[in-house]
Amino acid sequence: MNIVIIYLLIINLVSFVLMGSDKSQARNGGRRIPEKRLFTMAAVGGALGTLVGMRVYRHKTKHMSFVIGIPLLLILNVVMTTYIISQFIFNGKIDG
Repeated sequence: MNIVIIYLLIINLVSFVLMGSDKSQARNGGRRIPEKRLFTMAAVGGALGTLVGMRVYRHKTKHMSFVIGIPLLLILNVVMTTYIISQFIFNGKIDG
């Protein structure tokens, strides 16, 4: 189960940093991170980091696809994480 927690911490930290980086690039006219990549990171477990990044950096907050999509992906992340952790518990792999 430790691997799940470590994975979630890393993916959410990376997602948060990507939102900040994209905001910085947007301000400076630099190369942007594709929205598809931001959504992919959110979908594979980084929705919380993406959502916090949206709030902290005030980034993508006017894009309805993000305003609606990221919270929905967060719900999906919670459901999937709960399922995965329950599998560790029910299979007796709490230390794994």
